[in-house]
Amino acid sequence: MPNEITRRNFTKSSVAAALSVAAARAAGAQSANDKIRLGFIGVGNRGGQLINAFMEHDDKEIVAICDIYEPYLARQRERIGGKVETYADFRKIIDHPGIDAVVIATPDHWHAIMTIDACNAGKDVYCEKPLSITIHEGRKMVEAARRNNRIVQVGTHRRSSPLYHRLHKVMAAGTVGHVTVGRSYRISNMYPKGMGKSPHSTAPKDLNWDMWLGPRPSRPYQDNIAPYKFRWWKQYSSQMGNWGVHYLDASRWMTGDLAPSSVCAMGGQFVVDDDRTVPDTMEAVFQLPSGRLFIFGQYEASGNPTLRMGEVELRGTQGTVYVSGQSYDIIPERGGQFQDRKPRMEPMKDQDKGSNADMTALHARNFLDCIRSRELPHADVEIGHRSTTFSLLANISLATGLRLEWDAENEQITNSKEANDLLHYEYRGDWKLG
Repeated sequence: MPNEITRRNFTKSSVAAALSVAAARAAGAQSANDKIRLGFIGVGNRGGQLINAFMEHDDKEIVAICDIYEPYLARQRERIGGKVETYADFRKIIDHPGIDAVVIATPDHWHAIMTIDACNAGKDVYCEKPLSITIHEGRKMVEAARRNNRIVQVGTHRRSSPLYHRLHKVMAAGTVGHVTVGRSYRISNMYPKGMGKSPHSTAPKDLNWDMWLGPRPSRPYQDNIAPYKFRWWKQYSSQMGNWGVHYLDASRWMTGDLAPSSVCAMGGQFVVDDDRTVPDTMEAVFQLPSGRLFIFGQYEASGNPTLRMGEVELRGTQGTVYVSGQSYDIIPERGGQFQDRKPRMEPMKDQDKGSNADMTALHARNFLDCIRSRELPHADVEIGHRSTTFSLLANISLATGLRLEWDAENEQITNSKEANDLLHYEYRGDWKLG
C-alpha cells in the first residue's frame, strides 16, 4: 500500500496551499515574505524538540522564544541563530504583533491560560499534550479556539503518522472485527530511589520560580520539581497525562470512540522511595459505550514488557493489532471454546522507517498547512480535549477511590459531587482563563 502521508506529500500540500496566500494574509497568518511567524513558549526538553521539528520546514520563521529558565533560552538562542528575540514573560509572545502562531511546551498547568490568551489575541496555537490539567480548562480551550476561529493543534503526534493513518483505514474496514479490549502501558523501573528526595531550597537566580508556579499555590522551590521533574507532581502534571494521553488517543482514534462511560483507577506509591505525588504503580480501566475496555497501566517499579510487541494492543474478534510508531502487526484470531479453530483472517504487517522525531516534524507540517488553509488539523483541540479527558478522569478516580460514571455530552461525573469538584481548581492570584 503506498505511503499516503509523507513529509514530501505534506510539503507538496503546503506549496498548493500557498496559492491562497491572499486569504491566509487576511486571516493574519502570513508575513511579507510568505513565512509563518512563530513564537515558542517553553523551550526546554520538549520545547527544544519542537524547535527542531519546525526548523525542518522552510515556510516558517522563528521570531521569538520565551522561557523562565535562562539556560534554556541561551541554548535555543544559539541553536536558532539569527535575530531571534528572547523573553522571560510569555505575555510578550502573546502580544507580539509580528507573530502569527504560538508553540506551547510548558508544564501542563500553564497550557490553558496561554492557549486561551493566544487565541484571544488572534494567534494560532500548537500546544503540547496533555492539552490541559483539568477537564474544565480543556473545554474552555475548545471554546476559545472556536470563538476566535483559531487553528489549535495538540501535540499527539501519532495523529500525523502515515503508518497510523493506514492502520486506521484497516480498522475502519472492520478487518479485525469488534475490538473488545485495548491495552497500553508506561513502563520504567524506577525502583528504589526514583527521582530522589530534595529539601526545600532557594531557586536558582536564573529561574523565575514564582512565574513557573503560575496559577498553582505558592510553595518553596525543590530541584526535583523544576526544571524537568514536574511530571511526577500531580499539581503540575502526571504520568497518566504524559503517556496515557498518547496511547489512549491512538486507541480511540483506531476504534472511533469519543469518550468513556465509566472509569476506575487503582494504584499508589508502593515501593519507589522518592518525593513524587503520583503513583509508582497504577492501572486505569475505561468502559466505552460501544462495548469495549481500554486499559492503561503506569508501571514504574518494573520494566519488563507487558505486550507481545509494540506500544498499543487492540484485541478484536477476528485479529489482534500490535502497533508502534514504526510498524504494526495483526495476528489472526482462532476460535476458542465451542468455536471453529481455523484462523479468522490472514496475518497483516506494515512498516515505516519513521521515528518519533519524524512524526513530530510531520505534525508541525500539518499545523503550518492548516494555518494557511484554515482547515482543522489532525489533532484539533476538540480531539485533544476528548483524549486528555480520559487521563484526567483516571486521576480523579484514583484521588477519590471511586468508579466514576461519565456523562460525555454534558462533561459531568454523575455519581459523585466530590469528584465533580475536581473538574477544576481555584487559580492563585490574578491568573484566570481569559
